[in-house]
Amino acid sequence: MSNNLSRREFLKLGGLSLGTMAFTPFVPRNADQDDGNIARVTIHEVDVYGEPRDGAQIVGKRYRDQLVQIYYELEPADAPIFYNKLWYRVWGGYIHSSYLQKVKINYNETLAEVSESGQLAEVTVPYSQSYTNDRYDGWQVEYRLYFETTHWITGVDQGPDGRAWYQLTDELQPWSYWVPADHMRPISSEELAPISPEIPSGDKRIEVDLARQSLAAYEYDQIVFQTRVSSGIPSSRPTSNGIPTETPKGSFNIYSKMPSKHMGDGNLMQGDLNLDAYELVGVPWTMFFHRLDTGYALHGTYWHNNFGWQMSHGCVNMRNEDAKWLFRWTTPPNPPAEIEKNGLGTQVVIY
Repeated sequence: MSNNLSRREFLKLGGLSLGTMAFTPFVPRNADQDDGNIARVTIHEVDVYGEPRDGAQIVGKRYRDQLVQIYYELEPADAPIFYNKLWYRVWGGYIHSSYLQKVKINYNETLAEVSESGQLAEVTVPYSQSYTNDRYDGWQVEYRLYFETTHWITGVDQGPDGRAWYQLTDELQPWSYWVPADHMRPISSEELAPISPEIPSGDKRIEVDLARQSLAAYEYDQIVFQTRVSSGIPSSRPTSNGIPTETPKGSFNIYSKMPSKHMGDGNLMQGDLNLDAYELVGVPWTMFFHRLDTGYALHGTYWHNNFGWQMSHGCVNMRNEDAKWLFRWTTPPNPPAEIEKNGLGTQVVIY
């Protein structure tokens, strides 16, 4: 595969069907890295409308992991009040913003070596296809890793294309997988330095307003941070695991912080790329606040862009950059080299 594609060629290739792209080991290089304003489709398919409204004629579709060029954003004046008003103008029409993740295409220098404790890093391309490798089956398709997800680098070696690839390891299962090294940006200790460490832990609190789908961080009685979130969608039917999908109300405390969390069953793809499987790999900036057996948490989100409306199975979804700020601000502080930090942390009030 050529390493010198023009921006136009990249976007054209990014628009190919999933069947064509499924076994591509990495997002193609872009010579000038002028990625423009692009977004990735995060679900099976989205509709392209002739006008920016739900009742308009559907003139096309885009499919999971296709890249679309966003020409501009707009909020129609006649959009309902209780509705995400944001639409994107794309080639051929308009797409609602709910399931488009804005992404970039940035490449990184490879680390010469990796410390024994591992190196936290984030994906800086729309997606990077990981692979496992063993003496019997060779290189096999594994998880697809998405923009701004976080992962632990535990080694570096030559990949199947002759370039440097990183070995990644997560906490949920013992198997490692590999991705092109230039798709991962190491996160420095300075980047994760605690915010407002001089404020006593007891004088920080988080309030989540479920009616307004908003979150506010307080120091004493002053709001220092505020953002929109997506909480759990209540279900009238019992879940398979017995855990309600509605975000619980009450007063809690953060008890565990993980800068990267594998949510799901931890099942390997074993050569079968199933993008509909419930495997959320590298969920960034995760802060657990409820009981251990429920797993409710505040965390970054890369599978939707519909903040301000209920979307989750009980967790509090946030934009990745917002979750990262909160992760640094909350206690207990989590040093960059620690996979998990436990302790009685910041109060979380949900009402």
